[in-house]
Amino acid sequence: MNQLIPTHSNESGNLLVSGRELHEFLEIGTRYNDWFTRMLEYGFTENVDFILVTQKRATNNPKNPMAEFTDHHVKIEMAKEICMIQRNEKGRQARQYFLELERKWNSPEMVIKRAHEFLERKVAALTTENLVLVQQNNELQPKASYYDMVLQNKSLLSVSKIAKDYGMSATAMNRKLYELGVQYKQGDIWLLYAKYQDKGYTQTSTHVIDADNSKVSTKWTQKGRLFIYDLLKSNGVLPMIEREVSA
Repeated sequence: MNQLIPTHSNESGNLLVSGRELHEFLEIGTRYNDWFTRMLEYGFTENVDFILVTQKRATNNPKNPMAEFTDHHVKIEMAKEICMIQRNEKGRQARQYFLELERKWNSPEMVIKRAHEFLERKVAALTTENLVLVQQNNELQPKASYYDMVLQNKSLLSVSKIAKDYGMSATAMNRKLYELGVQYKQGDIWLLYAKYQDKGYTQTSTHVIDADNSKVSTKWTQKGRLFIYDLLKSNGVLPMIEREVSA
């Protein structure tokens, strides 16, 4: 099937579509923001059914060449319902497209393919990151003590372990990362916003409890740990080890 509307996926394995691109395909006459607000009246929830995204784009206004505009990364499930609401041929066509896309996406072949690609990205990221960390450790003296500690640890980390480096609780660290626009909460799990996805900062895994129950958890990679370090330092928050050194 031809790609009628571009889609992408997030680290949780959800297929997403741009709300603006869906709006354009459906040939809606109403302004996008007004239309999307009306669609929300059907019970859709932010950070569950869609994610708000703010971006910059060029304009024809010389006084304001780059304007900020909002878009929404919409889950395929929500997109299908929106298409039904339109009650026209374009909506029917888009819904059939999403149904076929979903079928292919969830086929055993595609599930295995995504898992293989995920592992390849992780291996490549770890190999590259090891070289970068060594260089940074040698060149950035103010970071040396914390970077040394990170380089000695290759395992995935829970947020509580990283929080301990800063004398924080896991709850306080998650709240801080939320306030800084890094992550949002979906159900019981914290997920990265779109611009931080696919950067190798986190890894989501499923722990099977029994035949009917499982638990999904997000762990931070060493790359993600250093990302948090740089982010918090730029906001005036240092790890305990560097506070002790400076004292």
